[in-house]
Amino acid sequence: MTADELKTLIATNLPCDHIALEGDGRHWYATIVSAQFEGKRLIQRHQQVYATLGARMQTDEVHALSMKTYTPAEWGAVEKGHLQ
Repeated sequence: MTADELKTLIATNLPCDHIALEGDGRHWYATIVSAQFEGKRLIQRHQQVYATLGARMQTDEVHALSMKTYTPAEWGAVEKGHLQ
């Protein structure tokens, strides 16, 4: 799977303000910004993203996905250097 394919898959199933991906085709590192994360704990945010991938996680198309998930307000703070 390419970064563009993965990005499209996530964005199609989860409205996102920003998605950045790095990886080697099996192991991915993502930064995802979505208003859908408002009021959600970290594990709930990750579950939302994993849900967008469906069976691709079980079939090993995406072997590993590490991610940082932010609300738009949190992302604004990151960009200003107030959060990491």
